[in-house]
Amino acid sequence: MKKLTHTDEQGKAKMVDVSGKTNQLRYAVASGMISMSAQTLSLITNNQIKKGDVLTVAKIAGIQAAKKTSNLIPLCHPLILDKIDVTLHLTDKGVVAQSEIRCIGRTGVEMEALTAVSTALLTVYDMCKAVDKKMRIGEIKLVRKVKQDVE
Repeated sequence: MKKLTHTDEQGKAKMVDVSGKTNQLRYAVASGMISMSAQTLSLITNNQIKKGDVLTVAKIAGIQAAKKTSNLIPLCHPLILDKIDVTLHLTDKGVVAQSEIRCIGRTGVEMEALTAVSTALLTVYDMCKAVDKKMRIGEIKLVRKVKQDVE
């Protein structure tokens, strides 16, 4: 079994020391979905949710969340993110969110990608909860994680 990186020899929480690592291109993609009723999908499609343009607001929320990940997840390193892309699209069952995050750094951006998707989906939930009490958020996952040497 691999050793946990966020605990010391006594099992206490610690932030990982990345000072010895070299900068690399760090890239991550995450996705998730919120399922909802056909009526709610129709309201979103026709921009009839009273709180406003659901997909645009959720996209902005996801971008903001990615930038604030180290403030939300206690042991995450603060990162300078070079690219944050959050997309949302409708399916016949609900809304799918995907994020793509890139930076040049010493640690990965998967938590930023997952935080962006989670927050985008929570925003959809918040904006639509008045008309649909049975929405379900799920399938949040890391789709891809890459690190490459940079010249």
